[in-house]
Amino acid sequence: MGKIRESPFWLKYTHMKNVFKKMWRKLNKDWKREKDNVGFKKLGVILKSTDRFFEKKAVLNPACYQEGEFVHIFYRAIDDNNNSTIGYAKSKGPTEVVERKEIPLILRTYDYERKGVEDPRITKFGKIFYLTYVAHDGKNALTAYATSRDLINWKKGGIITPLITYDFAASLFRKEKLKDRYFMFEAYYEELAGKNVLFWLKDVLLFPKKIKGKFAMLIRILPDIQIVFFKSFKELKERGFWKNYLKKLSKNVVLENKYWFESRNIGGGAPPIYTKDGWLVIFHTVEELNKDRIYRASAALLDKKNPRRVIGRLSEPLFYPEEEWEKTGFVNNVVFPTGTAVFGKNLYIYYGAADDKIAVAKVNLSKLINKLKNTPQK
Repeated sequence: MGKIRESPFWLKYTHMKNVFKKMWRKLNKDWKREKDNVGFKKLGVILKSTDRFFEKKAVLNPACYQEGEFVHIFYRAIDDNNNSTIGYAKSKGPTEVVERKEIPLILRTYDYERKGVEDPRITKFGKIFYLTYVAHDGKNALTAYATSRDLINWKKGGIITPLITYDFAASLFRKEKLKDRYFMFEAYYEELAGKNVLFWLKDVLLFPKKIKGKFAMLIRILPDIQIVFFKSFKELKERGFWKNYLKKLSKNVVLENKYWFESRNIGGGAPPIYTKDGWLVIFHTVEELNKDRIYRASAALLDKKNPRRVIGRLSEPLFYPEEEWEKTGFVNNVVFPTGTAVFGKNLYIYYGAADDKIAVAKVNLSKLINKLKNTPQK
């Protein structure tokens, strides 16, 4: 053993091991310093699964709407058969849960959502609340929406993403100047769910204001985040609308996966937040490793009048799995931000932790925006 430890290979191995240890320590120090610079702090888990039939396995990925000192929380709940519904809770202040319904608020009612209504996001537009969610039938994952005037009674409006196969969608943007990874995901989903799998389009986030007279929403066509402008929700159900959109997909990419912690893909998180400096977007990132994926959170600032223009974007994660309850769960190593609220000077970020719990973190809002204004996209 002594001779092995003195061999050139062993010495080189030991040297590289020490180099990587130093790099990892430096990255951790850099992340801690960045978090301190924007006043970031994790506040812990506020919702866990219960013995109730619809949420025995997991609760995760909440949509949030703030109403004064209260936060309405609409969360994905998973039962023992891996079927999803949407549950409801309410907090007083950012973390004190004062109400939680014992039955689902939104059920699976149509064939296209027979496996799950998942990962809701909520935006108020005028007097109407719009809730987008993933409708899963066991094979296809599409986006649908529902509306309400009181946050209690919801009317489903149907699917608003294209009812076309992944293969046909890829044929529309194949002549576009898009990176190879777009077509890699086409092959991935066809292998996963079959050649006739419908186009997966998730993480749909509505802007709370019209832009140049049109509705706007962020979407995720893997591996990037894109923007869609539309006149009405009826237009989103027209096949021709999506055919024309996909033919010009490259022009509608807002954020690309480009940093080390975004190696697989990025995707929408919480609905865009309007500020005097621009639209603040909290989104998720995925790093792909041989044996694992790591989900982290990041942030970007988009121009108010032209949200295709990126003012600034973090080049390191805003936060990442480090607590045991983020590293171990239904899916390990996940922080997945989906909702926000503002109390005082802080932005509170609600997120799914390890895909089976709901947690909250806070960050100083003005410091984060100033950080983004001084971090132009590379």
